[in-house]
Amino acid sequence: MTEWVSVSSKAIRKIGYEASSSRMFIDFEDSHPLYTFCGVPEAVFREFINSGSVGRYYHQCIKNRYQC
Repeated sequence: MTEWVSVSSKAIRKIGYEASSSRMFIDFEDSHPLYTFCGVPEAVFREFINSGSVGRYYHQCIKNRYQC
C-alpha cells in the first residue's frame, strides 16, 4: 500500500512511498505521469516529507539518485 503525503511546495503536489518495494513516487505540479524512484530507504522518504523545503531536499538528496 502506498502512503501519500501532500506537501507545501510550488513544484511538488504530493509524495508517495511504498515500503514493501522501497519505491517513492513524486507528483510534480507541472508534469504527468508520476515520477518513480527505486531503492529509496524509508528514512529518506521521512526526511523528505519533513524537510523545511521539499524542493531543496529533492534537488540535494533525491534528483539523479534512486533510478529505476
